Amino acid sequence: MPNCIFCKIINGEIPCSKVYEDEKVLAFNDINPEAPIHVLVIPKQHIESVLDLNQDNISITVDIFNAINKIAKELGIDKDGFRVVANTGVNGNQTVAHLHYHILGGRSLQWPPG
Repeated sequence: MPNCIFCKIINGEIPCSKVYEDEKVLAFNDINPEAPIHVLVIPKQHIESVLDLNQDNISITVDIFNAINKIAKELGIDKDGFRVVANTGVNGNQTVAHLHYHILGGRSLQWPPG
């Protein structure tokens, strides 16, 4: 998608504070963190949201969650816990139309959120 900010980050047009990268997934620090650790994990393939996952692309979720596992361990939040969130649509507060997961950690997270 030509105007997708995350696609521009993937293509190197916009810099990011990279945390993890492989051939299918990119993870970087959120520019407006909501916790001491706030990482965004995105597929390199443009998929707009959870609702756009289908039989042809659902395997990307395995790659994303493998990356989340590695990132949590590398950042040292695997022992005390963390939260993984995928906002979807307007009421879900999805602000970028590119599938992404938030890893939030480094402090006690309250429930319910928002």
